[in-house]
Order: sequence, then C-alpha cells, then structure tokens
Amino acid sequence: MKIITLNCNGIRSSLSKGLLDFIRRENPDIICFQETKAPKSEIEREEFRKLGYEIHSCIADKPGYSGTAVLTKLKPKSVNIGFGEGIYASEGRSIFLEYPDFFLWNLYFPSGTSGEERQKVKYEFLDSFFELAKPFTKKKKPLIVCGDVNIAHTELDIHNAKGNQKSSGFLPEERAWVSKFLDLGFFDCFRVIHPEVRDDYSWWTYRFQARKNNKGWRIDYFFITKSSKYKLQSVHIAKEPVLSDHAPVVLGIQFT
Repeated sequence: MKIITLNCNGIRSSLSKGLLDFIRRENPDIICFQETKAPKSEIEREEFRKLGYEIHSCIADKPGYSGTAVLTKLKPKSVNIGFGEGIYASEGRSIFLEYPDFFLWNLYFPSGTSGEERQKVKYEFLDSFFELAKPFTKKKKPLIVCGDVNIAHTELDIHNAKGNQKSSGFLPEERAWVSKFLDLGFFDCFRVIHPEVRDDYSWWTYRFQARKNNKGWRIDYFFITKSSKYKLQSVHIAKEPVLSDHAPVVLGIQFT
C-alpha cells in the first residue's frame, strides 16, 4: 500500500504545477493534503474522481485558509471530519478515517511563526492532540498520523540547527514534545527507514534560494503506533516535481 502526504500550499496552485500528473505517476492508494486553501468545490474535483478516488475535505471557516483533504481508493469504514475540538474543525485541520486494517489521521498542525499568540495556540493543539492520540497506542489496529507537523525534531532535520534554536518549529519545547509523543508509543516512519540521514528535507522557505541550496526543514511526517500488524517498506521525500514549498512524503507499508 502507498500513502502520500503533501502540504500543497493551495491545492489550485499545486494543480497548476503538475499535481495530477504526479498522482497518476505515483498512483497512491491514499493521498492526504494539508493547507488546501480552497472551497469544497475546488477540492472535490471530477479529475480526482476519474482517477478512482473518493474525496473527503475539511474546510476552514475563514475562506482561503488552512484546510485538509483525503483522496482514497480504499473505502473507509468511517470518516470523521474535524476530529477533535475547536480549531480541528474551525480551521480545517483534521480528517480521521478508519479502515479495516488501520486508522489514518490527516492533520495540519498550527504554525507559531506569526507571533506569541499563535505559538500558544500551537502548544494547546499539541497537548490536545497528545491526549487524543494516547488511547490508540493501546489498540491492536495501528494508527497512522500524517501531515505537516511544523516541527523539526532533531538537528538531523534542519539545515541550520544552531541558528534556529529560537525559531518556532525548532524550539526546545517543541522538539521535546515530539520526543514525548514518540515515547508514548509511536514511530517516526522516516527515521525507522533512514535513522542517520541528514539534509533530506520536506520544506524550504521561498526566500534566499533555499530550495536550490537545500536549506530546508523536515517538518512533514508519517507517525505510526508500534504494532506487529504491519511492515514498513519504504519512506521517501519526493523532490520533483516542485508542487509547493513542501515536498510530498511517500510511505510504502504492508499490513499483515
């Protein structure tokens, strides 16, 4: 099974940059989008349906802001749009699906880069998500969490660790939260497959030719609960085509 996560930074923008061709080429079973920035009519498109996908979207109350979507060729047992409370739904940040062999939670975590107030919202979201995720570590069926987490966990995951110690997304408190989350009973799928790889990033600022010079951050993840019910086969970051300021992360997994 192949699952892809992508912060598309505007689904209409990504479509103009070759998103449909990328989906045709990769042919994922499921693709999860964050930051769709579009109304339902621009997400639940006939082009996706013609490729065999059922479409689910979570739209923010504020037009043109945030938003998540899931395209799936596998029929889910259930779908919970805006799973959680508060900004999970009002800012379009969460879609939770149950399949026969696994749970899948597509999330767009808040950024704290715009100031202290949003950093506080980010910490509240992290605490809330931690409590919501905790019960799934006790279930036999694994939970896959994917999306833009807006945190680079370790110095391997950022181009300039020393210079970003005080930057939102690499604050000590945020990095400690990721460690605590993994200790709860989750794997970072990328690090399972690539434990020592550095300079493999999923996001680059549009400024300073950052992508050309590979001055990026790895902030887009697949997490999965520890279980004997699956085998991780592959995880890679697809650098081409350039669909947004983020790159798609592609997960190969087999359920046993």
